[in-house]
Amino acid sequence: MAYQGQNNFDHRQAQKLGVLVTNLGTPDAPETGALRRYLREFLSDPRVVEVPRLIWFFILHMVILVIRPPRSAHAYKSVWTDAGSPLMVHTEAQCAGIRERLQSQFGDDIEVRFAMRYGNSSIASQLQAMEEAGVRKLVVLPLYPQYSASTNASTFDAIAKDFMQRRWLPDLRFISHYPDYPPYINAMAKHIEAFRAEHGTADKLIFSYHGVPKKYLLNGDPYFCECHKTSRLLAERLGLGDDDWLTTFQSRFGREEWLKPYTDHTLMALPEEGVKSVQVFCPGFSSDCLETLEEIDVENRGYFEEAGGKAFAYIPALNAQPGHLDALTQLIEENLQGWELPENDAVGLSERQHRARQQGADR
Repeated sequence: MAYQGQNNFDHRQAQKLGVLVTNLGTPDAPETGALRRYLREFLSDPRVVEVPRLIWFFILHMVILVIRPPRSAHAYKSVWTDAGSPLMVHTEAQCAGIRERLQSQFGDDIEVRFAMRYGNSSIASQLQAMEEAGVRKLVVLPLYPQYSASTNASTFDAIAKDFMQRRWLPDLRFISHYPDYPPYINAMAKHIEAFRAEHGTADKLIFSYHGVPKKYLLNGDPYFCECHKTSRLLAERLGLGDDDWLTTFQSRFGREEWLKPYTDHTLMALPEEGVKSVQVFCPGFSSDCLETLEEIDVENRGYFEEAGGKAFAYIPALNAQPGHLDALTQLIEENLQGWELPENDAVGLSERQHRARQQGADR
């Protein structure tokens, strides 16, 4: 196997701490071709779809990639902004905010970047850029608060796959989840309180999470439990009674059973139970995206109102709000503990280069 090297390495190069923030990804454009490329990569991941590969190959290429891209492109067009995909815009802003906070403490000794698990900018490209920037100690933060093999573990897979091709590996710390991290819970609570202070409350506050097939739970995936833990802690922090809130799961795909209760079915049923007003918040989504802006605030709003609901409100994701960025930065800082800053003074770097040249190095 030929391993990637850093052929332009210079012993005078400053060494850095690195932070890589990752999110799911987004198509490059709200067009059928871009959606087909994105969905092919996303749905080809065995962590995402746990179906025998040969069977899934034919389903994916003969059915899904023929039917779904035009539909998805139409949905993406409805949420696309002048700046691009909402997920990309918010993730970029989150990275910039985290970078600003960390550089105020570490200065130029820290490199902060973001990458997408699927699509651009890729994890592999950002790991290469960080190596070239001198990153020798790396913290990776996937923006999935609740752990699932289909998201958090898939991100680790992508990093491990890249490292298998790389000669020089950085020290690595991987933040696998943070469903009960107090600053994260507090940031969400303050955000919801601010929304309700401006818009009032509702009969029910619904915490909607992205679903996964039920078999993942039965096979040991902790995602279902972690979602319920986040909801419980958030409800306690908000001072809600047991009848004031619900946890539901959205975005199911295919015919098999997924985690229940389903968000859409719940919203269809609530008006018959006397619930006429709801507010929906998605604690598992760090950024607003298609699943929140279109699926929740348009599609599921419609289900609720068609069933007789009178007032529906979607509470936006935390996105790049200062409280959210403060919480994420604190989480990263805790995971940087114990790593000393590299010695990058000019004299030290020159001495290091001199010693290397004495051993025959070119640079």
